[in-house]
Amino acid sequence: MTGSKEGNDARTALRQFRAIFSAVRQHAQWVEAQCGISGTQLWVLYELSAQPGMRVSRLADALAIKRSTASNLLDKIEQRGLIRRERGASDQRIVHLFLTEAGTAIMAKAPQPAQGVLIDSLHRLPPDKLVELSQNLSSLLDLMQLADNTGMTPLPDI
Repeated sequence: MTGSKEGNDARTALRQFRAIFSAVRQHAQWVEAQCGISGTQLWVLYELSAQPGMRVSRLADALAIKRSTASNLLDKIEQRGLIRRERGASDQRIVHLFLTEAGTAIMAKAPQPAQGVLIDSLHRLPPDKLVELSQNLSSLLDLMQLADNTGMTPLPDI
């Protein structure tokens, strides 16, 4: 079977996955070298610069991660003085997120795409191709007996 068309197609797909993971890893390393923060942390800053005052749940959704993972990321970024949290005036349970001057400065010098090469490329795919890709990846996850919710760790952090 290794010489069959299916075997060749499988090897081609495997090489493509490797190229994608390598590009994500290289971009994350470049971000860290340029900005001193992880690619995922830069993605957080990117989202907050695009939507100042965003709430944690919305950020988690934008990054396709669990709310608890987003909170942990925010703790690290806040400790570095790159973001600030403000409680809502009418409801103290609501927390809004903003970049600090230091966070804005990092965004100004950040390598592009600041949200990462993979999500940027996914957003640039035509909608029909993105749906097709999603369906095909779901089929692959099914064959691997993995649930879609197992992919909640940011890719640069894997």
